[in-house]
Amino acid sequence: MLGFVVALVAGSVDQLTKVWAEATLALGERQPLLGDLLAIQLAFNPGAAFSLGASATPIITVIAIAGSAVAAWLIGRTTSLPWAVGLGLILGGAFGNVVDRLTRAPGPGRGHVVDFIAYADWFIGNVADVFVFAGLALCVILAANGKRMRPEHAPRSTS
Repeated sequence: MLGFVVALVAGSVDQLTKVWAEATLALGERQPLLGDLLAIQLAFNPGAAFSLGASATPIITVIAIAGSAVAAWLIGRTTSLPWAVGLGLILGGAFGNVVDRLTRAPGPGRGHVVDFIAYADWFIGNVADVFVFAGLALCVILAANGKRMRPEHAPRSTS
């Protein structure tokens, strides 16, 4: 259940920050936070990460829905709390962007994702992207350290 709670919180925070960004920021106007390294800049992204696949928004939507379904399935199967948190972050972030793709202009399945965190001149992302990255990083660390998604229980003593 923890993974689904994490996903719900992550998805909600993502959507709330996007509402804030649209209400507060002017499209394309850059507001530096850490010089040129980090800024706030409202943008609408029809593509995937780094605006790749801008002409394939419906396909990206289907892939994002499938990825969300896989993350939800894995959350339902894991018995590890750290894995549940990592997968919950992935699900919450992915679902936050799926909501944009399904509900925003220009229409369902073709909606553009609200982005507003500018990383130097590399790309503009959002809080959902941060959650997905953090969740993936946590899962990689857990896997690299041999932490299983379904740990075996220690043998019980028979004494």
